[in-house]
Amino acid sequence: MIDRLLAAVRELPPESTQQAVGYPSLFVLVALGALVPVVPTGAIVSSAAVVAFHQTSPFALLFVFLAASSGAFLGDLALYWLGRRGVRSRNGSRGLAALRGRAAPEHLARAQERLESHRVSVLVLSRLVPAGRIPVMLACLLAGMPLRRFARGDLPACLAWAATYQLIGILGGSLFPEPWQGVVAAVLLTVLVSGVPSLWRRLRGPRPGPSAPSGGEHA
Repeated sequence: MIDRLLAAVRELPPESTQQAVGYPSLFVLVALGALVPVVPTGAIVSSAAVVAFHQTSPFALLFVFLAASSGAFLGDLALYWLGRRGVRSRNGSRGLAALRGRAAPEHLARAQERLESHRVSVLVLSRLVPAGRIPVMLACLLAGMPLRRFARGDLPACLAWAATYQLIGILGGSLFPEPWQGVVAAVLLTVLVSGVPSLWRRLRGPRPGPSAPSGGEHA
């Protein structure tokens, strides 16, 4: 059983089939991953970059970059549009409630502080920091940022995000002669990059809140 699984991983389809199926699938998966947090979009982009690195087409990596960045941008816009509908509604919406549920209160508070200081430029960093996208997006929603202004800041963020994870895939593809070996290395490296910051925050523990002013209790 294990031998059959390894054989299936090692045997990639022809290059023409990879291009015809891979690029649209990459776009759909990344866009879906922007809406649903269970889809590991970073690992998907890195794996696609490994396969493209071993292809003969000179534009394979460019197409991976375009599919990944455009999918991330479209998914972010769709999620932000759903959130704005919730903000405008008196009773809110499921989309806005889902965003609130995916952002810890302390992360949202820090995102709101950074948004006030750095404005739209904070969107670029939020896409690169693991678990940083949703709190910043929610802070933009609560601040009443228009969709067009959010799109202007999110576009370079998606381009930087796609380039970063594509470079991880290129690194994995250049270290190993077989594409499947590079895919495994890229996925492991992506998981490591995504998991270390959250593990560090857990080990460090919550930050102490501001101390209450001394004095008697107020009536």
